[in-house]
Parts: sequence; C-alpha cells; structure tokens
Amino acid sequence: MGTLCRTTLCWLVALFWLSATACALHCALQAAEPERQPPPAKYWVYLGTYTQGASKGIYRSQLDMAAGKLDEPVLVAETQNPSFLAIHPTKPWLYAVGELYGPGGKGGAVSAFAIEPTTGKLKLLGQQPSGGAGPCHVSVDHTGGNVLVANYGGGSVACLPIKPDGSLAEPSAVIQHVGSSVNPKRQQGPHAHSIYVDSANRFAFAPDLGCDKVFIYRFDAQHGKLTPNDPAHATLHPGAGPRHFAFHPNGRYAYVVNELDSTVTAFAYDAEKGALKPLQTIGTLPEGFTGNNTTADIHVHPSGKFLYASNRGHDSIAIFAIDGESGTLRRAGHQSSGGRTPRNFGLDPTGSYLLAANQASGNVVVFRIDQSSAGLKPTGAEISLGAPVCVKFMRPLQ
Repeated sequence: MGTLCRTTLCWLVALFWLSATACALHCALQAAEPERQPPPAKYWVYLGTYTQGASKGIYRSQLDMAAGKLDEPVLVAETQNPSFLAIHPTKPWLYAVGELYGPGGKGGAVSAFAIEPTTGKLKLLGQQPSGGAGPCHVSVDHTGGNVLVANYGGGSVACLPIKPDGSLAEPSAVIQHVGSSVNPKRQQGPHAHSIYVDSANRFAFAPDLGCDKVFIYRFDAQHGKLTPNDPAHATLHPGAGPRHFAFHPNGRYAYVVNELDSTVTAFAYDAEKGALKPLQTIGTLPEGFTGNNTTADIHVHPSGKFLYASNRGHDSIAIFAIDGESGTLRRAGHQSSGGRTPRNFGLDPTGSYLLAANQASGNVVVFRIDQSSAGLKPTGAEISLGAPVCVKFMRPLQ
C-alpha cells in the first residue's frame, strides 16, 4: 500500500511539473509574439522630421484603424533633425538620429527617449555620438540590447549598447567603410545609408550608396560587436546607389532599393552563411518617364505577397507583386504619394494601411491597401507637418 501511494504521488508530481512547464512555455511564446494580439482600435504613429523649417522635432499622431484617419500631430520631443526613428521591440523606449552638436563634438548623435505611457510624450534619457557624421538610419536588434546606426556623411556604421534604463552606452563598435563608385557627384566615397539585422540576429546588413555594396557583418548582440562576414558584401551594379533594405517574412529573400538609378534588386538569402545572391533588378518607374527621380524607402507587406518602394521626382509609390516560389518581383502599378518627395513611408503592423511621408509638400497621406491586388486607395485622410521623413507605428501602452 505504501509503494502504491508513493507511485501515485510520483505521478501527481510529474503531471504537475508537465502542466507547469507547458503553462510557462505558453506564456513565454505569448510574450515573444505580441503581434498575435488582436490589433488595437488605434495605433500611435511617431513621425521624424527635418527641423530647418516649421518642424521642431518628433511628433505623434494616432491612426484610427476603422476609419483610416490620422489625428492632428502633437509635438512629443523637441530635438534637432530626428530624420529616422526606431522603437524598442519590448520596452517603452524610442531612439532617434540627429546631426547635432552633442557628445563627441560636431557631427552625429543618437538620442534615447522614454515613452510616457498615457500620452506618448518622450522624455530624453541621453545622447551618445553616432560614430560618424550625418547619421541617417537607426535600428534596434531583436534582443533589444543594441542600437545600430548608419552614418551617411562619414560612411561608417556603429553599434551602441542599450543600458538597463533605456539610455545608450558609448559605441561598442564602429566600422569605417572604404570605397567609391562611378557617379562623380554622389559616389566619391562611402555613404552608409542604413543597417538592419536578420531575423536570427546573427548578421547585420548595411547598404552603402557610395560604394554600390551591401556590407555584411557578423553580429554579436551580447557584446555589441560587428565583424566583417565572409562574404563581406554583396555588390550592386555600378551607379545603383543602394539605400534601404527589407527582408521577406519567410527569411529566404531580401530586397534593396537603389536610390541613384531607381531600381530594386532582389536577393536570395542564405541564413547560415549570411550571403546574398542577386536574383533580379527591376525599375521603379513607369515606362516613358523621363524626369529626374531618386528612390528612398522600401517595405515588404506582412503577407509577403507585395513590395512597395517610394519614388522622389515621379512622386509615387511603386507597387510590386512577389513570386512566393522564386522571390522575384512583378510590376503591379504606381500610386501618387499625394504630395511631393515621398521619403520614408510605413505599413501598419496589420498591413491594412500605408502612410506616405511627403517631405517637400509637408503632408502625411493615408492609403488603404487592397489585400488581393496590393493596390493603394487614398482614404481621404492626411495631416500637415513640416518636412516629415520617417513613419513608425506602435501599439498604445494603455
């Protein structure tokens, strides 16, 4: 009888342990995948700007998901030229680049802000040098442990560890790019234009407009280190001017928008080696367009079926369908951006809307996305804002 009781007790303990383990695993998966939560009625929209004119810094609006309308923008942080923003994946922190007279003297800096949970206003936590002049892009790695920054003017990339309070440490890695290409006005030296990590957080990719290369780095998130990969880069055709970069949700393909010749290049991605293999280069402009144009931004729809790129000059969003088997692109049309010089644009996390930030005309225009054709239809909603150049979405904190 005692043996039977002990056996029963062992079984009960084992069942309890399995149940607790399953519960813990379920909770961990839920915490790691917040995008599976039902979408909120409104998303906060943070807007980066240039401040030489009417703008004073970073603004926040709200996107009504039912109506496709934006609230009037509210200034949430007064700061100089916050031309690109990044939001921490799990904490209420926001990071912004700026050409500042900050720590380290004249040049670039990265500012860290805490997000106030009820109003969305930003409290400055501090600034650090960006590791070069003219910072133009910032991102946060998937662990939330580091900020990565690309310095256009200086042609360098850097990694800045994030402290426990959300502020930034000094750069733990700075790498100076070297090289040039065929355009005598824009490619006399390196111009790092953006930097992104892959989904596994193992490699970082930095398109350099001046070198016609996407530099590839092994990324050590624990120590904040960047090390040249083997292969060390993917080469674009001469005069392309690679600018921004986007991964396909399946992780097998990647895309770079080339600023100087208005094209998009599709790559196959080898996630084990961190290697990019060119598949296709396709133009972003309609047949017969002869005016001046440069591209700016690129995004893949969350469904993985569509890709969008912005044209400055033609002042449009180029629309492409993605072949799911090959990763190649097919032209699917163009949509006027509703203003002049669409620089950055954003897709909301559900893939329902595209918001185009028109720098020269000072407006942000809302488009509803057709989920079958990828077409864009203006909702009739837009807001006015001085020189908007970056769009970032965030689930409200309360």
